[in-house]
Amino acid sequence: MKNKIIKIFKDYDPDLNRAKQHAEYRSMERPKYGDLNIYCRDADYHEAKLPLKPAAVLIPLIDRPQGMTVLLTKRAQHLKAHSGQVSFPGGRCEEYDKHAMETALRETEEEVGIDRSHIQILGAMEDYETVTGYVITPVIGLIKPTFTLIVDEGEVDEAFELPLDYILDESNHELQNRVWNEQRRYYYVFMNEKHNVWGATAAMLVRFAKLINGHNP
Repeated sequence: MKNKIIKIFKDYDPDLNRAKQHAEYRSMERPKYGDLNIYCRDADYHEAKLPLKPAAVLIPLIDRPQGMTVLLTKRAQHLKAHSGQVSFPGGRCEEYDKHAMETALRETEEEVGIDRSHIQILGAMEDYETVTGYVITPVIGLIKPTFTLIVDEGEVDEAFELPLDYILDESNHELQNRVWNEQRRYYYVFMNEKHNVWGATAAMLVRFAKLINGHNP
């Protein structure tokens, strides 16, 4: 599986061009895929005004001998935004970040203590726009299992891993809906015994799975 993923991203993001996009460029280009494609698909919506707020996350693939896993974090309960939600390591691009890949690597080291020397960047998927006006670049990183996890308790309550086989199994891609602010909203959910992964994080995992499984992401 590892070699398959490496080959896919060598073709999908040659020379890491997508992973090395600059924040200024990304803020002025509305991506074709995002929350609004899923959440409001049965209703008209007002698009967020440009510029968007650039951010990047790392989709961390850990190369375990018993099978690859995906590392996820649960955001600290005291945070003002998205407290308690499951997410990838990542955050908003800072002015000193050269590109999306730099943001993803920096945030991963800050949040869970994984040094970039343990991470092989394979590429990035296309940007994802959230309903809150962020444009997120999902950067794919292959991680050696020799790292020591050091969780920043100021930002993260816990870090955990899900089997990659579970993510790639499309029978686990559950699309749920609810009425919010008098509109029906749709969102992907990965249900498991301990954590529910939903929203933008789940949507990016669904896109990743489709890409690896050979479907149009």
